[in-house]
Amino acid sequence: MSEVIDVTKPRRTLSAGEEHAVRGVLPRTASIFGLGSFLPADVLTSEAIAQRLGVDEEWIVKRTGIRARRRVAPSERTSDLATIAARQALDDAGLDAGDIDLLLVATMSQDEVAPNTAPLVAHALGAEHAGAFDLGAACTGWLAALSQAASQVESGRAERVLVIGVDTLTRMTDFDDPMVAGLFGDGAGAVVVGVGGEGEIGPIHLAADGSLGPVLTASVTDRMIRMDGTSTFKVAVNRLSESIVRAVAAAGWELDEVDLFVPHQANARIIRAVGTRLELDAAKVADYVAGIGNTSAASIPIALSLLRTDGRLRPGHKVVVAAIGAGFTWGAGALTWGAR
Repeated sequence: MSEVIDVTKPRRTLSAGEEHAVRGVLPRTASIFGLGSFLPADVLTSEAIAQRLGVDEEWIVKRTGIRARRRVAPSERTSDLATIAARQALDDAGLDAGDIDLLLVATMSQDEVAPNTAPLVAHALGAEHAGAFDLGAACTGWLAALSQAASQVESGRAERVLVIGVDTLTRMTDFDDPMVAGLFGDGAGAVVVGVGGEGEIGPIHLAADGSLGPVLTASVTDRMIRMDGTSTFKVAVNRLSESIVRAVAAAGWELDEVDLFVPHQANARIIRAVGTRLELDAAKVADYVAGIGNTSAASIPIALSLLRTDGRLRPGHKVVVAAIGAGFTWGAGALTWGAR
């Protein structure tokens, strides 16, 4: 007699390893192979913004830790910044654009509603055989795109994925609004994700709470960012701290084993508050916000590039990246660094 299956009983969800086993496929490891970033040449100082607001520069610095940020020129497009960072990442990985299977762009400041930024960047690079689409999760966008890229590689649906975070938020900043005027800068960062390699993209935890949406918004009509700064600060510190702890535990690490913590470079007060709450060694916490401001989806890959340039990011390092953005969206991931 054949077995009777109770269809009303919930089916247990298979783990990634079990799914691979069922399909007869060996688990694959996703790693970062190349890294690149780009910051526009024009520097917008907090002193200039403070003069417009009618306050002292230190009023901005005390609240944000930011003294300067980069600003796109009128002729520069979001897709231009993304393309330059992507080329750097490809060169760093020793790959051509034709080697890419999928191109993901995380942004909330695309040049047009349509087309998306990703196909424009793919065309500019010559990635003729790559799928391409944008991913929107505000400042969490690059982390969400990294998770998607790792999943594509681990499942065997792609061999190499180009992941770009780019934003030009100075174009969405009301410089007469003291809540946001001193925060945002422009930039792009990119990584190449592939199979195997010396490093590993470990667990990535993502979460969201749409009930908090009104705290930080940018409407379609005026494309200007509006923020309740006090509420944003509290949510950011709480959620970033929780996510970091969760990612470290999922990786089987302890907090003191981590070599580098790379939080979203939102502002210095948030970065310091998270470090204090988790009792992190300040020397292990990336904080480049003073010179570049909040570059949204680009902030983590830009920080990784700066850390490597400074000699602080080296192969074999245990790295935790964490982000929070409007939505609210947030998350953290554990990486073992192996690129170059």
